[in-house]
Amino acid sequence: MNKFIGFVVLVFISISGQSQYRTQAQQLVLSSEDSLQAGINNNKTVISGYGSALYQRNYNMKESVINLERAVLFIGHQFNDKIAIFSEMEIEDAKVEGGSNGGEISMEQAYLKFNLNPTQYIVAGLFVPRIGLLNENHLPVNFNGVERPMVEQMVIPATWRELGIGFYGSMNRAPVNYSLAIVNGLNSAGFEHGTGIRGGRSEGRNASANNLAVTASLQYSWKDFKCQVAGYMGGTVGLNKKSADSLGLNSGAFGTPVYLGEADVQYNRNAICIKALGTFINYPEAGKVNAAYAKNIASALYGGYVEFGYNWLYQSKTNAQFISFARAEVIDMNAKIPTAPKGIEDGTLKQSRLLLGISYLPIPNVVIKADVNMLSTGEQNPALVINPAPNAIPYKQNNTFLNIGFGYSF
Repeated sequence: MNKFIGFVVLVFISISGQSQYRTQAQQLVLSSEDSLQAGINNNKTVISGYGSALYQRNYNMKESVINLERAVLFIGHQFNDKIAIFSEMEIEDAKVEGGSNGGEISMEQAYLKFNLNPTQYIVAGLFVPRIGLLNENHLPVNFNGVERPMVEQMVIPATWRELGIGFYGSMNRAPVNYSLAIVNGLNSAGFEHGTGIRGGRSEGRNASANNLAVTASLQYSWKDFKCQVAGYMGGTVGLNKKSADSLGLNSGAFGTPVYLGEADVQYNRNAICIKALGTFINYPEAGKVNAAYAKNIASALYGGYVEFGYNWLYQSKTNAQFISFARAEVIDMNAKIPTAPKGIEDGTLKQSRLLLGISYLPIPNVVIKADVNMLSTGEQNPALVINPAPNAIPYKQNNTFLNIGFGYSF
């Protein structure tokens, strides 16, 4: 741990002394979808998309996998200066075949956008709420590391989209953006041990409208800093009152609520990019859900990370970038367990990660990535080991992964 702290301090000192270089250009790429969102596209109909693939080596398991993670196709249309439609379909793991596990075809977004004025608009349909750094901005060219940060996969379950209506805007006299949205709530029956609220998302498919959720965000830009706070509050029981009562759960629009809070900050100056994010989920009635569905879910979980990046090609006259980065990440999906009924503690869900890697972008829309992911966890609880496989190897609290991948957007 002392070596890790020393490394982070060393990286910070070396970055702080290089302020004469150009800002890391790894920000939002102006894709066709972005141009439609900004209202500056010249064509009424636009086609856009993104994708990524990876190779991963698990050194404890002595196994390697290679996978086309996702391929996404976007089609949008500007009906007039006030109304546009955004639709995006995603295929995960390259292939979906009946009778076999893996693969998914889903709509990542399908919503109408209504421009009220140059600074305000309304969206209605299946859309991605503004929570965290990556939920909205998840193109592979927009983040370092072959995989998305684990905090923004598990605690904030990117890419998180639901059906609803949202209001977005910016202030005329201050560098402030804001959003407020009402969407369908989560389904507590889908929550699973170790995955937080991820399994409770409906993602537009037969979502219950008996329970609702509210999300909101506030962004503020100052000099080289961009700061955001965002929150989510919603019900997790979409059953009718009689069914909910029979399970000992509270129904209604915000019955059996879950609360999520998030804050992040980005610093971009010359060749330097620093990011930090922290998030926390409180689920006060997790014990009732455990009793109703025989689950072992936590009543509190959290995560956070800090990342330092440096673009060594900042002074280059081309658009190419070569970024080295370090990211320290902590996550605890079992930070607090219910006492009634008593949950079972799982030390493996308390994790810390150190990633060291590079990202090479020959052009802003293509990236080749590599990183080393060093994982440390708590101890395994024998009470949670049920019917282990005969060839199961002993659990190790430390592991290393080598990741190599590419991504694109257009």
